[in-house]
Amino acid sequence: MYCHLYRKFERFRRPELLDSAKAGGEFLLRYARVAPPEKKCAFVLTRDGRPVKVQRTIFSECFYTMAMNELWRVTGEARYQSEAVEMMDQIVRWVREDPSGLGRPQLPGALASASMAVPMMLLNLVEQLGESDEDLVGNYAELGDWCAQRILQHVQRDGQAVLENVSEDGKELSGCLGRHQNPGHALEAGWFLLRHAIRKGDPELRAHVVDKFLLLPFRSGWDPDHGGLFYFQDADGLCPTQLEWAMKLWWPHSEAMIAFLMGYSDSGDPTLLRLFYQVAEYTFRQFRDPEYGEWFGYLNREGTVALTIKGGPFKGCFHVPRCLAMCEEMLGALLNRLVPVQAAGT
Repeated sequence: MYCHLYRKFERFRRPELLDSAKAGGEFLLRYARVAPPEKKCAFVLTRDGRPVKVQRTIFSECFYTMAMNELWRVTGEARYQSEAVEMMDQIVRWVREDPSGLGRPQLPGALASASMAVPMMLLNLVEQLGESDEDLVGNYAELGDWCAQRILQHVQRDGQAVLENVSEDGKELSGCLGRHQNPGHALEAGWFLLRHAIRKGDPELRAHVVDKFLLLPFRSGWDPDHGGLFYFQDADGLCPTQLEWAMKLWWPHSEAMIAFLMGYSDSGDPTLLRLFYQVAEYTFRQFRDPEYGEWFGYLNREGTVALTIKGGPFKGCFHVPRCLAMCEEMLGALLNRLVPVQAAGT
């Protein structure tokens, strides 16, 4: 995140920020890989670099890849990009060829399912790694299309619901696992897909994404009584099994702001701009700490602060600064588009 801010914004182009980013990157290179040459990364390390916890998913490795790629962009040091590409190749092998290296046993009673989180995270990596490298754009073109198609399979029930989990062949699952919905995840997947569709120049996909991954989850996920996005929902309106289902969390609102502003920037549809303002107004009123800054992460359904911590095992320096940075960039581009029109009019 420090590298991204350093690269994108003049006011963050400060040597101490880059030094901090490089120090973090070197710490990861030295300690994050749990048992080199194995590729798994620790989710939690002690201060002196000893592994505490390893997740049996791809996500620690995905964020490690993003970090190495950003370090390469600002430093030009090839070893960082080499590490990013090497880890990306390993992630793809886990997802598409052999998941055994993740350490997750295939238990006979477990329902085989495909989570939307996996292809959407991979699509995000495809877009990032290809941003400044035309060779990688070509290398990952098929992977990007594969990710998009896998995400689109989560639109179920004749286009009336985005489900978090489906079967391996893209069908609805039975039980609460199949009915599970995460409005924030659908919106985040929406802007990943929208960026993919824009890059490909596919207007039909762009319209489909806005309809199914932006408007649909917002309509079902926005709390009509207290405002804000529910954390989890059940597609049949039953009580979700997750105890925190009615809470309002920081990251779905961050992703919703990005999604609606990106949709408006691309289409000019005023509905999407209104929804951006609706989410932003709630977010800055309820999550932001007016006294000390930063955002609280966890609110009750009514919008009151449930946990006063500003950071924790899952709330790090990512969703909030990414949201603010991307929204600032998009708003700046919109203003730049508007200024010449106004000048011509006067």
